[in-house]
Amino acid sequence: MLVAFSVAPSGSDSSGGVAKAVAEAIRVVRESGLPNETNAMFTLIEGEWDEVMDVVKRATEAVQASAPRVSLVLKADIRPGFTGQLKAKVDRVEEHLSDTP
Repeated sequence: MLVAFSVAPSGSDSSGGVAKAVAEAIRVVRESGLPNETNAMFTLIEGEWDEVMDVVKRATEAVQASAPRVSLVLKADIRPGFTGQLKAKVDRVEEHLSDTP
């Protein structure tokens, strides 16, 4: 499965930022060893249901360690039997784009 998620404190620090807390969540994801990537809005992670949800939970707890209230947005693509989709889905779209005049 692929999961795109965003987790952040519901409030910000004194500078208005949430980057420090978000970095702790991303550290959990990267240390998990599962395929992942982070962009400006979401972190994507690929793996089996239980392992992905465990990482999302631990990432959320990492943010919660510095904030009394946390926001979590999650979207999942559940497609049993497929792996490597973090890159393959994008490759398929790019292939179509390269065919367009």
